[in-house]
Amino acid sequence: MSKKSVCIVGSGNWGSAIAKILGKNAKDRSDQFETCVKMWMYEEMVDGRKLTEIVNTEHENVKYLPGVKIPENVVAIPDLIKASEDADILIFVLPHQFVAKTCEQMKGKIKPSAIAVSLIKGVSIDDSGMRMISNVIKEVLEVAQEQFCETTIGCAVNGTGELLKSLFETPYFRCSVVTDQATVELCGALKNIVGIGAGIADGLGHGDNTKAAVIRLGLMEMIKFSEIFIPGSQRATFFESCGISDLVATCHGGRNRMLGEHIVKSDKTVKQLEKELLKGQSFQGPLAAREIFKMLKDKNLTERFPLFVSVHYICLRESQPEEFINCLRNHPEHI
Repeated sequence: MSKKSVCIVGSGNWGSAIAKILGKNAKDRSDQFETCVKMWMYEEMVDGRKLTEIVNTEHENVKYLPGVKIPENVVAIPDLIKASEDADILIFVLPHQFVAKTCEQMKGKIKPSAIAVSLIKGVSIDDSGMRMISNVIKEVLEVAQEQFCETTIGCAVNGTGELLKSLFETPYFRCSVVTDQATVELCGALKNIVGIGAGIADGLGHGDNTKAAVIRLGLMEMIKFSEIFIPGSQRATFFESCGISDLVATCHGGRNRMLGEHIVKSDKTVKQLEKELLKGQSFQGPLAAREIFKMLKDKNLTERFPLFVSVHYICLRESQPEEFINCLRNHPEHI
């Protein structure tokens, strides 16, 4: 088998974190992968220097992941086409609202045999309904396969899942492979909505029992949503790391939980909090909540998903945070 070359499309906090794993694994598994891992980076100036220059000389993304060293074999490249044109494996790790535009720039300029991997936590909603981000990538790029990976790899193609597991897995970043790709991907979007709810409960001063209720009811809505909108969705997938494990972690320490808490404790908008807390990066939870709400409203299902709906309205400042607790008390799962 020829060695596979890897390109990371995106270089924010999550992209830089995954670059640390992929750089080390590509070097350690040089029989499978080209040692050099390219990372497309949107060029920015930091203290008068180009961010790509800083990453390539100091091996640290000082803006989005300060204090964490990136392997020297990871090379930041500001030109999207130069970074991606020779890649056998494309790792997408962008805010989901930028995926289609980025793929349009890459269309016809990458290997037709390239494997695309989506680490993106979100879904795309248009007039035709909900689309997984992996399908957006596939439709624009016409690449061979598209997978989703966090710590669960959703892949319906024999062999490809194990190849990606070899690329991503480390002793501290374990991967399992399942065939229920769409549910794996959806979990990454829905858990961020629940995470905001957990933060709202924290901001209101509620304790562990309330948070446990948020997690349980949130999980029930996640499962119910997938059963309605994803034919063939498997409940067992929610008990993989992409499901309950990631949900618990998000509700205790994720950035969307942080957003929920700050919504309670300030009168600032989500955009203002993004600028203050994330240096202009986006919280994915409010976007997911807005898109999921639209789908539920179109099918007259909002009453069956009160947690998702409540988070959406609170993010818009159209409902008071205290109403979230009432939503938990009166949730249909209690009836």
